[in-house]
Amino acid sequence: MFDLIVKSVNLPDGRKEMTLAVKNGRIAAVEEKNIDAEATDIIDAAGHLVCPPFVDSHFHMDATLSYGLPRVNESGTLLEGIALWGELKPKLTVDAIRKRAEKLCQWAIARGTLAIRSHVDVCDERLLAVQALLEVRETFKPYIDLQLVAFPQDGVLRSPGAMENLKRALDMGVDVVGGIPHFERTMDQGAESIRLLCELAAQRGLMVDMHCDESDDPWSRHIETLTFQTQRLGLHGRVTGSHLTSMHSMDNYYVSKLLPLMAEARMHAVANPLINITLQGRHDTYPKRRGMTRVKELLEAGVNVAFGHDCVMDPWYSFGSHDMLEVAHMGLHVAQMTGTKQIRQIFDAVTVNGAKAMGLDGYGLAPGCRADMVVLQVKDVHEAIRLRPARLYVIRAGQVIASTPPVVSRLELGNEVAAVDFLN
Repeated sequence: MFDLIVKSVNLPDGRKEMTLAVKNGRIAAVEEKNIDAEATDIIDAAGHLVCPPFVDSHFHMDATLSYGLPRVNESGTLLEGIALWGELKPKLTVDAIRKRAEKLCQWAIARGTLAIRSHVDVCDERLLAVQALLEVRETFKPYIDLQLVAFPQDGVLRSPGAMENLKRALDMGVDVVGGIPHFERTMDQGAESIRLLCELAAQRGLMVDMHCDESDDPWSRHIETLTFQTQRLGLHGRVTGSHLTSMHSMDNYYVSKLLPLMAEARMHAVANPLINITLQGRHDTYPKRRGMTRVKELLEAGVNVAFGHDCVMDPWYSFGSHDMLEVAHMGLHVAQMTGTKQIRQIFDAVTVNGAKAMGLDGYGLAPGCRADMVVLQVKDVHEAIRLRPARLYVIRAGQVIASTPPVVSRLELGNEVAAVDFLN
């Protein structure tokens, strides 16, 4: 007797007409044919794609849905966005941050995103955003794995009191040590900030995720320092470099040296396709750089690459609906990864690779994994990225927590009305 059986399932690895059985919130069996057993609930996936939940590996939930507060980013640039956030911070309240974040979490669940790593600014000594997001993390714990990064937005050395604020945030329960070395006053201070923050993470047994080299400057090479400190302190597999946009401008010979070092340190890299191509290359006329890091080359070197949404309707980005398939769609185009294997890799960047970067336990669709999954109104991964389809069912621990009716077109053919699933 199972709690749930999902039958006639297509899986991301290409297997078709599979059946998943769930017991006590875990996947109990994955079979090639129907399982001859009873279940409390049965879902007929009808040959649709079932995947593990989408993962947003890089987000800013404290700023989300604040577009227009206190004013609109007229230039649409990164620096005006940072200035706007500085204007908004004194006016923030715990209640306002919490309400916006809760709304975003509801959007995420509806779209099958059940794991989010959110950076939270700690340069405000009141730590209102930290308090608000800790409350949101607890409220949505049954539905979303929300991981928080202590992020010194204005520079941990550049901003007075930022290091102490960051430590206080960790004491309050924030999960990950963050940083922004390229925003410190000098390259040397950037390198020093990496050393101090990685040592703090090593002392506390925490992971690290730094905004690193979010710049068009080919000489912004803090990822090399972050990789070195990861090696020196034995943080292998626990450190993420986010954005890494300067890599698109670096000398190819230097990159050929850098990539093996990153792979050796088991670094994770997170690209944010929607935001990177919007905010980078602003000083270029033509040819204009794409802005996104070298996703294909990082993957080929053995580096785990995940994608993040980064922003939704905030001072930096006035668009977005927190659909990770939209992120994958943009990432595929910008990285020019349209080969058959590459399409799968892009899908992995918004699912399994993000889970690796976040260190999620029990993630996946194998026996013993948590019974978290999404039924999509398409047959395979290629179609999922192409169409960004309806999430027919979003399942958490074997329970349906969101559902969307199939998208159909009703056609009058003579005296009959035919409902056509136009996505298949």
